[in-house]
Amino acid sequence: MDVKHIKRVILGDPITIEEFIAVVRYGAQVEFSDEYCRRVQKSRKLLEQWIQQGRIMYGVNTGFGALCTQLITEEETIQLQKNILLSHAVSVGGPLTEEEVRATMLMVLQNLGQGYSGVRIEVLDMYRQFLNFRLTPFAPREGSVGYLSPEAHIALVLIGEGKAYLEGELLPGREALNRIGLKPITLTAKEGLSLISGTTGATALGALALYDMLKAATAADIIGAMTLEVLKGTIRAFDERLMMVRPHPEQTDTASNVRNILKDSTIARHFIDYRLQDALSLRCIPQLHGAAKKTLRDALRVIEIEMNSCCDNPILWTVDGEEDVISGGNADSSYVGIEMDSACIAATAIAKMSERRNNRLINDRLSEYPAFLISRPGLNSGLMIPQYAQAALLNDMKILSHPATVDNSPTCADQEDYVAMGYNAAKKAREAAEKLEYILAIELLSTYYAYQFIERDLSPGTASKAIVEQLSNMVPRAEEDIYLYPYIELLKEFIHSGEIIECVEQKIGQLK
Repeated sequence: MDVKHIKRVILGDPITIEEFIAVVRYGAQVEFSDEYCRRVQKSRKLLEQWIQQGRIMYGVNTGFGALCTQLITEEETIQLQKNILLSHAVSVGGPLTEEEVRATMLMVLQNLGQGYSGVRIEVLDMYRQFLNFRLTPFAPREGSVGYLSPEAHIALVLIGEGKAYLEGELLPGREALNRIGLKPITLTAKEGLSLISGTTGATALGALALYDMLKAATAADIIGAMTLEVLKGTIRAFDERLMMVRPHPEQTDTASNVRNILKDSTIARHFIDYRLQDALSLRCIPQLHGAAKKTLRDALRVIEIEMNSCCDNPILWTVDGEEDVISGGNADSSYVGIEMDSACIAATAIAKMSERRNNRLINDRLSEYPAFLISRPGLNSGLMIPQYAQAALLNDMKILSHPATVDNSPTCADQEDYVAMGYNAAKKAREAAEKLEYILAIELLSTYYAYQFIERDLSPGTASKAIVEQLSNMVPRAEEDIYLYPYIELLKEFIHSGEIIECVEQKIGQLK
């Protein structure tokens, strides 16, 4: 189902990345199931029982981190919850985007809604209403090793502190609450800690990045197939028999996508034996795209597990007869971080092949088209400089491909002597996803320009033709230099929105 058509997501059972995107990006309404409420209330009742019994529990009646040996009296509990938000809200710089904050709040609801945290349902319902009213807390994006700081900025709004966006206006937290008819809530035992603990921020950013990377990988199949078509490449390199002898599923699926896109192309049929063998950036599309997709799909499996997990510390085990409070390390972000580091490498691999294909389109020594795909090169630069932009973006992506998770800077007076750095891995994956979309957009621009030079008695395949017709309404066929920036942005959005995939699938059916 198209994520844009999902209007309501009920929390209680595991959610998919599509439901996640429906809420975070397209504003689907969030509701709690009866089971969600039941398990939250059960864990809260157990926590209150243990507090009455005087049981010592980390973060409930002790300090945090290296201060875990400091006992907190019952009278100080409420102040402790406020203090943890104020003292931990130290991330800096520009704000997280609206969808990044929404994603984090949704992941907090998923994390604490598993029923192992002891928070009240009233606290979670506040975040639910923030999502449904599109109230977006202000949270600076820089300065998190995996959790705590951006989440603390977000949680401040619950208690009437901090700042929040409402209808594009940045307001004091209390005023933003007042405008949607809510009052600040007083946090009680464990709630401040639970709201900022865990992998919620890293998972939120990682899921957004991964969704966009997976879409971009499919878009790369489409754009790569079109480039192969206009460069008179041979479809023989995508033969099903060739794929059978090296049966990686993602490689096989990519080759199938290219064959399907070009199955009725008279251009591809005419030039099938034009060259014995094409350059690697054309004939290795299944191999490289396939390897990247495999990495991204592995990451998706991990992200969807993490989206539906409890990563709080400590947890309350509520099984009847086995009740316990357990401190451990589920807040560690290694799973998300390592997968996001790998996803950056996969995205960069797709991008480097796209840039090389684009070079073959605009370089008249490698194609049979006019230099830089313009009728009068020299007077005009044509599509010379967009490839410079690709080169710069690709350089950025190579930097972003350096893994964050191999680094270690101990924190908390060596109580946290190892730090996963999953948040930074997810944060840079967001940047890598966007840069990949731009690099593919520039290749698509060159491909679109190249079609005008194809022999008139040959026609592109149905899928390619649909894309070309769509782009003709967006990008002019220039005979001389024009201001290209707006069209690169349009093509990037064409890829980001998934419209390029929809355009193809309406003609030839679902791509693999």
